[in-house]
Amino acid sequence: MKTIFELSKPGRGNKVLTPYKTTVGLDPTKEVPKADIPASFKRASAPRLPEVSENDLSRHYNALARRSFGVCDGFYPLGSCTMKYNPKVNESIAALSGFTDIHPLQPKHTVSGCETVYSLARKYLCGITGMDDMTFQPAAGAHGEFTGVLLIKAYHESRGDHARKKIIVPDSAHGTNPATAAMCGFEVCSITSTADGMVDLDALRAVVGPDTAGLMLTNPNTVGKFDKNILEITKIVHDAGGLCYYDGANLNAVMGVARPGDMGFDVCHLNLHKTFSTPHGGGGPGSGAVGCKEILKPFLPASTLGEEPSAQSIGQVKMFYGNFLVVLRAVAYLMTLGNSGVREAAQTAVLNANYMKKKMEEAGYIAAYPGICMHEFVLDLAELKKETGVSALDVAKSMLDHGIHPPTMYFPLIVHEALMFEPTETESRETLDEACAVMAEILKTAKEDPAACHAAPHHTVIGRPDETKAARHPVVRYEFGA
Repeated sequence: MKTIFELSKPGRGNKVLTPYKTTVGLDPTKEVPKADIPASFKRASAPRLPEVSENDLSRHYNALARRSFGVCDGFYPLGSCTMKYNPKVNESIAALSGFTDIHPLQPKHTVSGCETVYSLARKYLCGITGMDDMTFQPAAGAHGEFTGVLLIKAYHESRGDHARKKIIVPDSAHGTNPATAAMCGFEVCSITSTADGMVDLDALRAVVGPDTAGLMLTNPNTVGKFDKNILEITKIVHDAGGLCYYDGANLNAVMGVARPGDMGFDVCHLNLHKTFSTPHGGGGPGSGAVGCKEILKPFLPASTLGEEPSAQSIGQVKMFYGNFLVVLRAVAYLMTLGNSGVREAAQTAVLNANYMKKKMEEAGYIAAYPGICMHEFVLDLAELKKETGVSALDVAKSMLDHGIHPPTMYFPLIVHEALMFEPTETESRETLDEACAVMAEILKTAKEDPAACHAAPHHTVIGRPDETKAARHPVVRYEFGA
């Protein structure tokens, strides 16, 4: 496929924009004067923009769209990422001019509708999480983690408890957890998981102490299990003087059913772009709203509603009030579902995952952790690779030939040949049956003709790119004249 620059021909273009003319208010006789830009701010030469016809431009973007894959194209069971279908009505609400044609510096009395959105979001999400207050400034999940751990740090420092330098993280955690702790200046202490995928209580007891600042934990965890010892886990940390941080990546499994605040967590972040109806992926937009218990409220960033922050606030973590339209979509989603709908969504996500897991096991796949799962599950393909040479990567690439996006590969790291599936609540039984039939067919091919799996995909636009080279030597700019 040619780049837009390769399609460019001098002199081509679309003269569809009217000449510059902006009137003041509704008076067509009064024009806003065109700004005279100082020479020091002007370019020395014109930018090298592509020159293409509208026809070529339209075809170019349609060609790009055909090379991408999203939840509107087919089954997208990317584990731990909740790539679910989001109702288009929420997009329509977020596009209303009363919400889009505003500016964060407008007088407060002119944006009362937006204030109401934030008030409702705080009310609903604090109710779902069991938290006492919430900030919507963080722009993404990892940004929310960073904000939440800074709250923990500020809490200990306000008490003169400067010896607490350690954050405990399970070995099954998302990679952002240890990265966040390190960015906040903490030492990361990893603890092992048990054979059934839970936190090892003995390992936890062995590392807690006067230097423990807190624990970062996802529940359900990354292998799709709800930790049966969660109350004991948070008690152990609290008894040692630490605080408990809840990574909300997997809230989709328990929203409306179980609350982090009731499990003993002091602070949590939510991925509004995963759980609450903003399309996930493609680099944004996101929102990592952070909720906390009363003891951490004084340290929150400046309020989303414009009140003055506490003198103990950690300060702003993003300009203004966060990604407003993501919060708006979440409010629209929650108002549409209501209390019972939120609960039903979580229960259906768990039902779909267990249904698919059972069908996969009946087809001959081995689950990394037996028994009931929550919203996602992990397959362990180590035995298949040993018998046939077909790896988790080979299976994932084979799925592409059947119009299914691969699940998460090789994560969590504690399962070496892992495929992590999250079917979400928005997929039908028919879709799950079709996907399981495809997986059974791939397993049969792996045992009878492993070379076919090694060479997959066979029918996609491209085959297997050199991912190592792409990561280490990415080509991110177009070289004119090359």
